Amino acid sequence: MTGAAAWSDAVTALQLFAVDPSGTGGVVLRSRAGPVRDRWLALLRAALPPSVNMKQMPLNIAEGRLLGGLDLNATLLAGRPVAERGLLAEADGGVIMLAMAERLPAATTVHVTAAMDAGETIVERDGLSLRMPARFGVIAIDEGLEDEFAPASLRDRLALHLDLNAIGVRDAEEFALDAGEIAAARATLPSLKADVARIVALCTAAAALGISSLRAPLLALRIARASAALAGHSRIEQEDLALAARLVLAPRALVFPPADQEAQPEQPPPPTEDEADESGGDDQTADVDRALDEVILAAVQAAIPPDVLMALRAGSAGRSRSRSSGKAGALQKSGKRGRPAGVLRGALRAGARLNVIETLRAAAPWQPLRRREVAGSAEQSRPRILIRKDDFRISRFKQRTETVTIFVVDASGSAALHRLAEAKGAVELLLADCYIRRDQVALIAFRGSGAEMLLPPTRSLARAKRSLAGLPGGGGTPLAAGLDAAFMLSDSVRRKGQTPTVIVLTDGRANIARDGGQGRPRAEDDAMSAARQLRGAGIRVVLVDTSPRPGISGESIANEMGARYLPLPHADAATLSKAVLASAG
Repeated sequence: MTGAAAWSDAVTALQLFAVDPSGTGGVVLRSRAGPVRDRWLALLRAALPPSVNMKQMPLNIAEGRLLGGLDLNATLLAGRPVAERGLLAEADGGVIMLAMAERLPAATTVHVTAAMDAGETIVERDGLSLRMPARFGVIAIDEGLEDEFAPASLRDRLALHLDLNAIGVRDAEEFALDAGEIAAARATLPSLKADVARIVALCTAAAALGISSLRAPLLALRIARASAALAGHSRIEQEDLALAARLVLAPRALVFPPADQEAQPEQPPPPTEDEADESGGDDQTADVDRALDEVILAAVQAAIPPDVLMALRAGSAGRSRSRSSGKAGALQKSGKRGRPAGVLRGALRAGARLNVIETLRAAAPWQPLRRREVAGSAEQSRPRILIRKDDFRISRFKQRTETVTIFVVDASGSAALHRLAEAKGAVELLLADCYIRRDQVALIAFRGSGAEMLLPPTRSLARAKRSLAGLPGGGGTPLAAGLDAAFMLSDSVRRKGQTPTVIVLTDGRANIARDGGQGRPRAEDDAMSAARQLRGAGIRVVLVDTSPRPGISGESIANEMGARYLPLPHADAATLSKAVLASAG
């Protein structure tokens, strides 16, 4: 699809959204800041009636401002609880603009999607019980990179998914939108009804495309109604269904039906009596109705780029969204720093951060009662706001811990003979990836009679490469010693508030026990014991079996550690590193 054609579809989508903002849910606008996005938003404002209320929702909006609740200033001035409307209720009948939707907090997403489903907001807080209407459309501006997307629950509720990043400024031509035509379409929208055949055709097409959400065909039907109203049709026509399929179903397609299924679509139910009367028993009209599935699938096929379509035909979405492994460690609670994670009632202990606003909010409803309790005291000595210990609210935070990737490399004689060179190359590539993500890395090697920490946790890529390049090979395989060293380092990392990830590259054939003694049975028992120690601590481990003929030894060790097992009998350094990254992600 050319840039001009994509821009035409984007303008058509904004017109359909303007006809029915709340019914269509809204638009996911995947676009970086620039003139193309500005022009699209300007056209949207021109298409909407001047009376439509457009609200900008900040990314980290407070829950009280979003849902409504106690108006703190008015309550303190009036001496009685005074309610205020939240932003969702204020946007009733209008549009909410969500900037940076890819970073929308989970709690905010839940409140917005719940209001979209119910058409109202329900507030039960601060001694208030409120139900306020909240029917609105959403423009979710997604500025994410390749692996960042707006929340799936929000995208599922928005009919139109647009990508403006591939549209050039020269392709984004000015369109003369007819506001009167859109207003007329909005007036005729309630009178348009869909017959059973068209509903079944949309549902059948959605199922054939691998779309499991039931909202997709429902939203496609609403877009088809808006298209029919905009075109002045008296009922939903095939072209309206085809347009809805291109704009709603195509971006959601996960698979594409094989050629034989496309050629023989399922037959919709027979037309209703009204349709039969209108057609006069014309066989040609009946044939057109029976071909609705084929028309919809053809429209979807035309809207999907050829490379994506080939992937869909192969049964893959072609839209892998796996995030890079190790970008951030586990979430942990914090009382001093990080992202806000709500408040809780508590005492002012050392390091606790008092949330003044929420403390006043908790105290406000009790002011009349407390004033009566202290009515006998002198006016000069009575504080303006009476706050008790139970009113204290402490801010909570969450922060990502730093990730430390610990490489445990088998440098024994068997590994040196077979795969030590490839293992070193793979570790170098993995070290470079960790450096890009600003992770810390550590390197442990085991050979001979024990394990040695070649590199404590560091961000120095050059130092890590030097330590790895100087690693000699040869001797026995003290696997238990290597796993024990990984456990002790992981425990030390955790005590510092960091998140360890252990990557073990070995053939799994232990022959040196913990005490340095030789003997395969005792060495294997010690290795199993060390593996259980890692699993009991809940440490994330990936074991790469570098043996040219993977056997049960490596897999047994991995199962005992609760690790991901990667047998790679034939692989170079690049393949090894890619496999480890995919498994760790």
